[in-house]
Amino acid sequence: MFRVIDLNILKNALFLLALTTPLIGICQYTDVINSNRPGLSVSAYAVGKGVPQIELGLSYEKRDHANLNYDSNIYGLDFSVRYGLLLENLELNWEGTYENQIITYNSLGIIESRTNLSINRLGAKYLIFDPFKNPDSNKPNLYSWRANNKFKFKNLIPAISVYAGANFVIGDNPFYPTDPTVSPRVMLATQSRLTPRFVLISNISYDRIATDDPELGYTLSLSHALRNPKWSVFLENQGVSSDRYADILLRGGGAYLVNENFQVDANLGGSFKNSPSRLFVSVGASYRLDLHKDVLIPIEDQKAGENGGSIKKNSMKKKTKTAKGRNKGKGAEDIDLGPSKKDIKRQRKKDKKNKTSDNGVIDF
Repeated sequence: MFRVIDLNILKNALFLLALTTPLIGICQYTDVINSNRPGLSVSAYAVGKGVPQIELGLSYEKRDHANLNYDSNIYGLDFSVRYGLLLENLELNWEGTYENQIITYNSLGIIESRTNLSINRLGAKYLIFDPFKNPDSNKPNLYSWRANNKFKFKNLIPAISVYAGANFVIGDNPFYPTDPTVSPRVMLATQSRLTPRFVLISNISYDRIATDDPELGYTLSLSHALRNPKWSVFLENQGVSSDRYADILLRGGGAYLVNENFQVDANLGGSFKNSPSRLFVSVGASYRLDLHKDVLIPIEDQKAGENGGSIKKNSMKKKTKTAKGRNKGKGAEDIDLGPSKKDIKRQRKKDKKNKTSDNGVIDF
C-alpha cells in the first residue's frame, strides 16, 4: 500500500471525470462544458447556475417514401439555448430546428417546398436525484487501477431529472397545420456512469399533448470517452410513435473538446424502414460563457468532512523537484484515471525495499 497519497494522481483522476462530461457529468457545474450534442439525448444534469450555453448544428437529410412515391431533401439548422436558472440543478432550455424541405412527387411531377420551425419548444429541467452528490463515496481508488475501471453494480443507479415544457407553433406552419399554438411536453431523463469512460443516458418523453397526434418517444445513448479524453464517441437509438409518424432510428458519431468551453461534433444515422426511409448527417458545435461563481459557505455552517477532512502530517510540506515535475501536464492526453499497473508495482517494490509492512491488499 502507498504510504503517501500522490495528490497529482488524485487531481488527474478528478479532472478526467469532469473532462468526459457531457458524457459523465458527476455534478451540476463542471470545469468542462456539458453539452447534449452530438446526439439528441438529453443529459440529466444542468449546465450550472448562471451559465449560458448555446449548441448549434447544421444537418442534411435524404428522405424517400416508397409507398407515396416521393423523394425529399431536408436542410436544417438545430439550436439549443441553455441557462442555469436560480439553482445549480435547474435549467431553462429553448430548442428548435429550422428546416427547408424540398419534396418531389415523382408520379405527379410536382415539387413542393416547406420552410419553418419543425421543432420550437421551451421548457425547464430539474434534477431530483443525484447518486454522486456525496463526493466522499465516489473518490477514485489511488491504489488500484482495476478498481477505478471495472464495472460496479452501484453505477447502474442513475441520476434522474424531470422536464416540463411546451411546443409553440407560430403562424402558418406547414409541418403542423392542425396543431394548436401551444401544446405541452414532459420528459424523464436518466444518466448512469457505468464506468469512468462509459455513460448511459435514457429519455422517455410524451410530446404534443392534447393535439390530434400526441407523440410517445424514447432515446437510449451510450457514450465512451477515448484514451485521450478530449475525444468521445457515442451510439444512440431513438424510437418515435404517433398517428402522424412512427419509426426507430439509429445514429452514431463523435465529439472533440477544443477547450474547456468549446466542443465540436459530428454524427450520422438512418431509419429501419422505407415509409419513409431516412439518411441524415449533422455537424455542430457547443459553446458556453462560463460565468459560474462558487457559493461560499461560512465555516460554522459547513458539515463535518465537507472541507476536506482533517489536515494530515506534512500535507503543507514543500514539494520536491521530482514531485513538481510530475505535476506538470502537457494537456488532456496525459491525464489518467489513477495510478497505472506499472506505478503500483513500482511502489510495491519500493515498500518491500524499505521493509514496510501493511495489512492492506493491492488490487490489480
